[in-house]
Amino acid sequence: MSVPVLKAENLGITFGGLKAVEGFHVEIEQKELIGLIGPNGAGKTTVFNLLTGVYQPTEGAVYLNGTALIGKKPHQMVAAGIARTFQNIRLFKKMSVLENVKVAFNHNMKYSGLQAILRAPSYWKEEQEIDRKACDLLSVFHMEELAGHVAENLPYGQQRKLEIARALATNPKVLLLDEPAAGMNPTETAELMQAISLIRERFGIAILLIEHDMSLVMNVCERIVVIDYGQIIAHGTPKEIANNPRVIGAYLGE
Repeated sequence: MSVPVLKAENLGITFGGLKAVEGFHVEIEQKELIGLIGPNGAGKTTVFNLLTGVYQPTEGAVYLNGTALIGKKPHQMVAAGIARTFQNIRLFKKMSVLENVKVAFNHNMKYSGLQAILRAPSYWKEEQEIDRKACDLLSVFHMEELAGHVAENLPYGQQRKLEIARALATNPKVLLLDEPAAGMNPTETAELMQAISLIRERFGIAILLIEHDMSLVMNVCERIVVIDYGQIIAHGTPKEIANNPRVIGAYLGE
């Protein structure tokens, strides 16, 4: 059997005696697209924070391609191959669209600080290559013509897409999307659905998606994990989840 790209095993965290997440388990294969859903306050973003090193779990472990990642800080998680977006957009708002993507290539830059100061040929060569790669990522979202625009001047939906493009620039093995369709209109959501499918095929990465837009989740996810009060209450195909009494009860009340 192949080793999962990402595996969370018995993952949990306690805050002052309160168990925010308990016994969370998921295995994601390469190019698999999984949804993580649940009512508000169920612990979805806490799970993302555990998977990306923002929080250190009080129990359990996280593995990337079979390698344990517990104890690593967020920047080390990114370097290992786990990238994410945020529920509340976190862009460098005064920087250009292109610069927002380029900053994510920072850990792969090979020129030295001195070469940058002196504007050496090696500096210009690498900068031009990073510009090209950044524009390629923007083209996934049809945003290459906006490269010179200031990020904060973009419409909300395009800011969301820019954040995803920046995450892709870290060359992740797993991409965690925290409510990417939040605040989008139906047209923008439809475009996002197409972009997510394209990302998976073009970059060959696994995707774990938190989303409240059930139409998006049911249409793009192969499997869905449902949590409530920090615990998994169901997992299965979209059809199985849509007809699961426990899931219906969690969302609508018994």
